[in-house]
Amino acid sequence: MAAHHQKLYIGGEWVAPASNKRIEIVGAATEEVIGSTPEGVEADVDRAVAAARKAFDGGWAAATPAERGAALLRFAEAIEKRGAAIAEAVSMQNGMPIVMSEQLESGYTVGLLRYYAALAEQLQVEERRPSPLGSTTVVRREPIGVVGAIVPWNFPVILAMMKIAPALVAGCTMVLKPSPGTVLDSFLVAEAAHEAGLPAGVLSWVPGGRELGAYLVSHPGIDKVAFTGSTAAGRLIAQECGRLLRPVSLELGGKSAAIVLEDADLNAFMQAIPSASMLNNGQTCFSCTRILAPQSRYAEVVEAIAATVSSFPVGDPLDRGTVVGPMASSAHRERVEGYIARGKEEAKLVTGGGRPARERGWFVQPTVFAEVSNSALIAREEIFGPVLSIIPYRDEADAVSIANATEYGLGGTVWSKNGEHALDVARRIVTGTIGVNGYLPDLNAPFGGVKASGLGREMGPEAIGGYQQYKSVYLLG
Repeated sequence: MAAHHQKLYIGGEWVAPASNKRIEIVGAATEEVIGSTPEGVEADVDRAVAAARKAFDGGWAAATPAERGAALLRFAEAIEKRGAAIAEAVSMQNGMPIVMSEQLESGYTVGLLRYYAALAEQLQVEERRPSPLGSTTVVRREPIGVVGAIVPWNFPVILAMMKIAPALVAGCTMVLKPSPGTVLDSFLVAEAAHEAGLPAGVLSWVPGGRELGAYLVSHPGIDKVAFTGSTAAGRLIAQECGRLLRPVSLELGGKSAAIVLEDADLNAFMQAIPSASMLNNGQTCFSCTRILAPQSRYAEVVEAIAATVSSFPVGDPLDRGTVVGPMASSAHRERVEGYIARGKEEAKLVTGGGRPARERGWFVQPTVFAEVSNSALIAREEIFGPVLSIIPYRDEADAVSIANATEYGLGGTVWSKNGEHALDVARRIVTGTIGVNGYLPDLNAPFGGVKASGLGREMGPEAIGGYQQYKSVYLLG
């Protein structure tokens, strides 16, 4: 049944929107309307920012870390109760296979909240440091203030929570702008926040498009911006935050490499392709879509990848057997197909390259190109779909050089039967994260990119610091 919402969650209550504008949600697999919500306007953002400021000044910033951690635990419990509904909403909207959305958008989200709740118990916000001058200084870590957060459509819940959890532990309040492509899940999360008893104004959601996001970024009541999305949008946000001298964290695009070393276990790599290279139908920023294979095993690697990828079940994201679902929108499918058309001119198509035989849904066949040069467009630009490029290399030095010859630096993997040797190769890759014989972001480690892949880090204890600012109090008498 379609979900049609009439109110927005702002300032701890469900309120009438400031306009009659609506967002209509169309299912990625059905091309049918599955819901609608109010579309936020500037007046809604103003109201949400004012509520966030009131909550910040009214007690949330002054609460103890333990008190804030207890609120996160209640939030986690409320999210967990809605886990199945959240996962289904995400899968219906953006095409994410349901098994994946249950694991990441539901399960991983709950785990993230509980992780930060545990960190809150041991968070130190003040320390006394002896000075070389003989005096003492109190160094405090204080919350930055009101955060404006913008999250994309590919992992709408976990990417929001990667901002919410550390920000709330730090004592910040937040206004979130979800993507208009995936807003139904945010209403379920807002319901959970309300049930958890988060103080009014600590979290508000105002869905809308790019113009509303720009208004939030430049709003005078915002103290920090946290953004996940494209590198192009990130550059514009960074430019505006630079003008305003406003702190900003950016988790942006990627074009990560999977380096298959001479001694790699190909069977292990094949089993990992759905998670390492085609997670969420390839709509994942850290996906290893450049496969670097040694010339000595190149034909073997191409054959194995082509056979594996062509065997992936493509279909309804709510079918538990589906490995590759549809693209999130018609426009995005056209974008992906444009890259595939270019790839047919630049390289050798070995599997896929078209649309599966389905009457409805924005599907693209899982696609593999061989004989790809690292200078080819399909090897340089982020496609954000189920498209892999297999690039040959001469030796390990050449592989490292090719892996690093990109404007991005977000993810990556190295595959070898010798884990220590793979680790040595991984150390030479210029990237924010990288996996050895697999890839799985760790709750307890910082996640983020270098170069055009972003600024700042999310997850791990380091993320809390991104929502704090230092104050030094000199005790001189």
